[in-house]
Amino acid sequence: MINKRLLIKNLLAYNDENTFYDKKVQLNLDSKEGKAKFLKHICAFSNSNPKNNSYIIIGIEDETNKIIGVDFFDDSKIQNLVNAYLENPPKIQYENIAFPRLPRYKVVGLVTINPLKEFTSLKKGIWKYPKGTSFFRQGSNSKPLDKIEVKNSNKPIVEAIEKNARNNIELTLNGVFDFMEQHQKNLNPTYKVFKDQFVVCWAGIKKEVDNKILYSRVDIELINEQIRLFYSDLDAVEIEYNSQSFIITEYLQININKASPSGDLGGIYPLEKTIIHFKDNGVHDIATELLFKPPVYDAIVLQHIYNSNNTILNKLEKNISLSKNDKAHLQQLPTTYMICSLNGFKDAKKKLESAKPYLKELANKSAYINLKEVLRVLRKVKYSK
Repeated sequence: MINKRLLIKNLLAYNDENTFYDKKVQLNLDSKEGKAKFLKHICAFSNSNPKNNSYIIIGIEDETNKIIGVDFFDDSKIQNLVNAYLENPPKIQYENIAFPRLPRYKVVGLVTINPLKEFTSLKKGIWKYPKGTSFFRQGSNSKPLDKIEVKNSNKPIVEAIEKNARNNIELTLNGVFDFMEQHQKNLNPTYKVFKDQFVVCWAGIKKEVDNKILYSRVDIELINEQIRLFYSDLDAVEIEYNSQSFIITEYLQININKASPSGDLGGIYPLEKTIIHFKDNGVHDIATELLFKPPVYDAIVLQHIYNSNNTILNKLEKNISLSKNDKAHLQQLPTTYMICSLNGFKDAKKKLESAKPYLKELANKSAYINLKEVLRVLRKVKYSK
């Protein structure tokens, strides 16, 4: 079992970017250019490493190697993006790795590209890369090539790095102690051991909703591998477990003033269920199921809300002072734009994305945090179709 935090440290200490690993400050999968560059690297690593894993580390300053972290990213459908654009796509995993010196809301992203013997190329064009383009790693660069010949195998080097990142009981115990110390008592930090091998720690503020025990400000980690399985400042989460599985059901709290959706459930809607299944052979599987059914609101009410949002956004763009009423509605702006988008307002998501830089600059970050959560939900809904 590999300790992913130690693996990242070993990769960063080994050498600069090379044919089996790369580092990035961040990923941008919200634009065609960002998706294209990500797919280029996945394709290049797959073709350059047919016998060993390769890695992309996210949240690292390029010149200094400083670990700065990125926001928690839990899009389990990222494999769908790779499958949609690549011929012979490799299997990849995106994991959020906790580091004690980072703020709780920051992690280091680790993309693992599993080895694949088949040749990988673009099966359809994206951005400036035409259909049929293939890529290969030359030093620290991913470059398009017509013909690929793998002369040097990275397998011995990568296997040695992975072997040195194997977990042990000391690392596991230190991970549990770190987790407990970083979470205050009101967050109810606790742990559970599965199959005498896996340790899951979780924390959150308990509350009862409709006879369910839900948690907010939730943080869940698989300590053995230092993987953060879940993190949110906003959502309500139900946690269940048995002797071999840990089950996370995430709920959304959606409330729009003066509007009631058909089939209203009191503003609490199930979003996604994640099941971590632990096996006797020291491996685990993670399965996710999207549960979200967007609430349907009255079109006239939504049109009024949409127009009000556009007015507030226009004021932000023109640096016009917001009224007291505008400031009150600003906190709900991301949520209401999301509901409009899910109810057929085609430009609502674009409006939401254009609001991002303005909300980020506000002294009160609650609307910006809400916006990031909303974009995550829209991304999940998009990739589930």
